Amino acid sequence: MSETILKAEHVKMYFPVRGTFGKVINHVKAVDDVSLELKRGETYGLVGETGCGKSTLGRTLIRLLSATEGKIYYKRTDLMALSSADMRKMRRELQMVFQDPYTSLDPRMRAGDILTEILDIQGIGNRDSRMADALAILEKVGLLPEHFYRFPHEFSGGQRQRIGLARALILNPELVICDEPVSALDVSVQSQIINLLLDMQEERGLTYLFISHDMSVIRYIANRVGVMYLGHLVEEAPVDELFDHPVHPYTKVLLSAVPSDDPHVKKDRIILEGDMPSPLNPPAGCPFCTRCPYVTERCKEEKPEVSYINTEHRVYCHLTKP
Repeated sequence: MSETILKAEHVKMYFPVRGTFGKVINHVKAVDDVSLELKRGETYGLVGETGCGKSTLGRTLIRLLSATEGKIYYKRTDLMALSSADMRKMRRELQMVFQDPYTSLDPRMRAGDILTEILDIQGIGNRDSRMADALAILEKVGLLPEHFYRFPHEFSGGQRQRIGLARALILNPELVICDEPVSALDVSVQSQIINLLLDMQEERGLTYLFISHDMSVIRYIANRVGVMYLGHLVEEAPVDELFDHPVHPYTKVLLSAVPSDDPHVKKDRIILEGDMPSPLNPPAGCPFCTRCPYVTERCKEEKPEVSYINTEHRVYCHLTKP
């Protein structure tokens, strides 16, 4: 079994809601008691509809946000216990590719300066070596030396995302959080970026947490998949098992929306009624109980504990309980 490179235990990320005179009157429970492990060299896919907390979880795992509760271990190092200075050093091994290539790059900086600035902050090399490293990583992600001197507005969306990937990889990290890196791109460009991610993973032994709402992309790139709903992880399994034998009702809903490869096969689409509850006031029981077609009174009153279908497949649902 592969080594665990990152482990999250009961992580919560609550954002305070303030009222009159700044008094905290409530909390947005964006991530609510999530535990997971990432294995070295794998791609862990994290899926769920917009607003489920998957991007917030990704940022929290590498301490771009400070968790409200829980433990996060990277190679047995407790990230929550690190000082700001120590965490800055840890950034060499933990990086992120952001969702929107149009806003994640500083429009006032040339591509080369965006890359060399990172090396400067980390105190790596001198001016000449930093430029050489930046040119080398630009070549790795499929860009040309003349792109070093261009501003972000002079690039296409796919080229901007290549720069975002170069920025994440220039420090030779071991773990990269990919926050919907292809959702803002055309389909043809999406495939180029995904294949580039896979090539870089094979070459450098990278571990990815790949966040997406596109189940087709997840099936192509991921080894294991975690399904999130309203800040909770509701199911986790190897990718083939999740697609072939989904257990949680919400997972079945997501998979029913994936188009069939065979145009002659008609899939039975599961249509949910209503909207996702507000994370300001989540249900007392199962987070999915307000929309689940199989809901019982127990679901409304009691949060489900984890059930193991097998050693690698776990689900949080009362329907799996005896």
